[in-house]
Amino acid sequence: MALRAALRSKFSLSALHSQLSPCSSHGKVCVSPVIVSQRRNNSTSPKIKVDFDQSTGVAVMCLQSPPVNSLSLDFLTELCISVEKLEMDKSCRGLIITSGQPKVFSAGLDIMEMYGKSPERCGEFWKAVQEMWLKLYNSNMVTIAAINGSSPAGGCLMSMTCDYRIMADNPRYSIGLNETLLGIVAPFWFKDTMMNTVGHRNTEISLELGLLYSPADALKIGLVDQIVPEDQVLAAATKTMTKWLAIPDHARQITKSMMRKPTIDKLTSNRDADIKNFVGFITKDSIQKSLGMYLEMLKKRKA
Repeated sequence: MALRAALRSKFSLSALHSQLSPCSSHGKVCVSPVIVSQRRNNSTSPKIKVDFDQSTGVAVMCLQSPPVNSLSLDFLTELCISVEKLEMDKSCRGLIITSGQPKVFSAGLDIMEMYGKSPERCGEFWKAVQEMWLKLYNSNMVTIAAINGSSPAGGCLMSMTCDYRIMADNPRYSIGLNETLLGIVAPFWFKDTMMNTVGHRNTEISLELGLLYSPADALKIGLVDQIVPEDQVLAAATKTMTKWLAIPDHARQITKSMMRKPTIDKLTSNRDADIKNFVGFITKDSIQKSLGMYLEMLKKRKA
């Protein structure tokens, strides 16, 4: 509760989730802070584990919120605090984000943060999602998503904020913005992020149909940049990071800002309106009914 209060006072955070079927991960993904050498700085929280190697300037952030790394308020709170700490440490030049949960990178926005909540709570919640996107999409660090499992909806959004995406080559895993399947409309900055990644036509088809792509199909449209065997995801991310860090930071950062600033400015200048639109939409009786029906379906599936 103290952690949540601290972030609320700084960011007015909050969160969501799209509880779909679980996805992937591996034991090699997370390094135990107990057995790491002195040159590493580690921080472990209930939902986020960070292993920062000062000798390389690279941090590995392991998402570890069972069962499927749903983007809840607490989860987003810890994630934003962790990213900000790394951003403030000028010796940290790169960040690899991966999952410690079996078969899932992140199942996305937590439906329980949207269902049956007051308008005020929903507004706080949506501001948290905005904050997560802004911190990652606008990061000065090189960011690589090591996607070792399925990554629908908000999980896909988180992946797309990164500079580079490497996904496990397992046909059972999927990635995409599938909000329309739940009767939810992806907001403009979700759309813009995807359009910047895969182009206008692929985005139009993907969003209207709520498509989830296999790793191979995601690679074809550019939603991910590389697919590798499951046990090589983190190693491939580490190798790719070396190439990115070979570029002078100032040149890379200015170029990144030049590419992303129009999209970032569009949200920052419309945050309040975006929150108002979300709250007005998600609190509609028809939308709440759809979410309730989906939750009941999940309960029956688990039973």
